[in-house]
Amino acid sequence: MIAHTPATKPAVAKAARLSMLAALALVAGVSNVQAQQSVEDFYKGKQMKFIIRSAPGGGFDTYSRLIGNHIVKHIPGNPSMLPQNMPGAGGLQAVNYMGEIAPKDGTHLTMIGQALPMDQSLGFTPTFKADLRTFGWIGNIGDSNVLSYVWHTSPVKTMEDAKKYETTMGGTGAGDTSSWIPIVYNNVLGTKFKVINGYKSGTEVKLAMERQEVNGFGANPYSALMSASPQLVRDKQISILAQVGVRKEKDLPTVPLLSELATNENDKAVLSFICSAFAVGRPIGTTPGVPAERVAALRKAFDATLTDPQFLADAQKMNAEINPMDGATLQKIIDDVMSAPQNLKDKVKAVLPDRGTPN
Repeated sequence: MIAHTPATKPAVAKAARLSMLAALALVAGVSNVQAQQSVEDFYKGKQMKFIIRSAPGGGFDTYSRLIGNHIVKHIPGNPSMLPQNMPGAGGLQAVNYMGEIAPKDGTHLTMIGQALPMDQSLGFTPTFKADLRTFGWIGNIGDSNVLSYVWHTSPVKTMEDAKKYETTMGGTGAGDTSSWIPIVYNNVLGTKFKVINGYKSGTEVKLAMERQEVNGFGANPYSALMSASPQLVRDKQISILAQVGVRKEKDLPTVPLLSELATNENDKAVLSFICSAFAVGRPIGTTPGVPAERVAALRKAFDATLTDPQFLADAQKMNAEINPMDGATLQKIIDDVMSAPQNLKDKVKAVLPDRGTPN
């Protein structure tokens, strides 16, 4: 055994410390390189999934597939994208999957219904456990107004008419906008809408309307309508009763905004909150818990996609209305809706139906 003299022990300790520091510096250097390459390395060879909240053929399906087909070209590593339809419970089945089951790594995207942030803010989505503020919001393809309309053979042509006649409106589930917006009209404006739930998609509702199983559709985004069924507007096959949003669609200058139909200040505050909440449009996001650098990369890819000539050409072929919003702005709107003053929330809740009970 070799005995260390007092002079050699400090030298050995110093050498050990220097060796450890060198090793840490090497690891740090490698980590820095990996951090610079991590997004591209992570997505390279990956198959992403776009979870679609509705059945094939509707507006959500059309827009989800459109953005999914093109965004992968702008994501570092150029992964592939697999669309997966997951209809059910007015879109809650898909968002529950995203919030609770899907990998929290940035490989899954979805487009939620524009009323969901407001619903969660008001406590109307007890079956949805994840906080929408924790999702990684990457952008909004368009803040198109939501329309309520009836088939042209209906005696109802305006909201005033809807106060006189019982009018059936097709819906896709108690949690979906199509099912609760007509009830708001009843509670605030005194209309006589009756919601018939059970349809799997907006496409099914429109077909039911054309077969005259129902009189109309309670909530259909203008962009989705013009993408999937432009002939309904072009050929005047429907009477549009109201549009929910903060500004009128440029092609619908005579159709009233919902907030314009209020007859007193209290009702106007309630309806204006609902209209503002709908400004989130068609929010596209990834799961909670995704590393910040991947969310940033997805946002950058979304922005690039929305100016991609090939994407815009495909959107034009589909009559898809594109009015994009960046991810940071979308995130702020969702945060603002979720944190609205409680007294206003209470007033809004008073006119909304229970999300757990179909109407």
